[in-house]
Amino acid sequence: MKAVLCKEYGPPESLVIEEIASKPVGKGEVRVALHAAGVNFPDVLIIQGKYQFKPQMPFSPGGEAAGQISELGEGVTGYAIGDRVIVMCGWGGFADEIVIGADRVVKMPDSMDYATGAAFLMTYGTSHHALKQRANIKPGETLLVLGAAGGVGLAAVELGKVMGARVIAAASTDEKLALCRKFGADEVINYSHEKIRDRVKELTGGQGADVIYDAVGGDAFDEAIRCINWEGRLLVVGFASGRIPQLPVNLALLKGCQVVGVFWGDFTRRDPELHRQNLDEMMRWFDEGKLHPHVSAEYAMEDVASALNDMMQRKVQGKAVVKTR
Repeated sequence: MKAVLCKEYGPPESLVIEEIASKPVGKGEVRVALHAAGVNFPDVLIIQGKYQFKPQMPFSPGGEAAGQISELGEGVTGYAIGDRVIVMCGWGGFADEIVIGADRVVKMPDSMDYATGAAFLMTYGTSHHALKQRANIKPGETLLVLGAAGGVGLAAVELGKVMGARVIAAASTDEKLALCRKFGADEVINYSHEKIRDRVKELTGGQGADVIYDAVGGDAFDEAIRCINWEGRLLVVGFASGRIPQLPVNLALLKGCQVVGVFWGDFTRRDPELHRQNLDEMMRWFDEGKLHPHVSAEYAMEDVASALNDMMQRKVQGKAVVKTR
């Protein structure tokens, strides 16, 4: 099998592509011939040793992928050779095949292609769990999405509209904000020249946002916590800006608000049944035409360094994928 390998921590240019031996399929596992893998911010962190998980080297990055089951292990039921599936692997997706537990794959809708499948679960899964379980968002509430043109941000914009929220999208360029409008944003803020705090208060009649989705951190967090509504919920999703902010806890007291952590990966492990219900709902919404994952760029496996660098430099709108076959 062919795989992108991390043999030492470093920048994307330190990755290599090699032919390695295929793994045998064990009990409860499946072999999946991969066609595409999603590119996500954790991929950038994991190859630098900055992520929560540190796989044994050498390892292949790539936390999500899509392909076709080519072999079933002993005891696997509910799947057949030839099934088209999405794979939630954490790492190992930047390869032309993977062996993984059958509980880590989910069947793709017939209407979903491999590139879309590879770009779907991590962003939509994270944003769906954040808005539904962590924020308990309600129809009519105002949702502010920071970094709204990125993978999880754009998913949050679209899911927020499906869930009945009024969505304010914040991003750094007019081009990115035009994409957010296309995906349902009611209002937009260009925080390269507008202050988030002032514009949100202006757009909400001084009340502030009921739910704030923050995958950016840094200065954006500092601004956003000051424009949250009474009993609002600020969702801590990630730190794409590179700076982990500090919370002045007096603001949480004065606003009567909650600052809520979102760790979708651990949620899927701790509550697999609720995770499965979330998947079913999202797949149904996709089949109904309510969700439209935006894949803005596709890269060959040989260009994986370019894909990751574009992610690091925040050039990707929506999602990028690596074609692995």
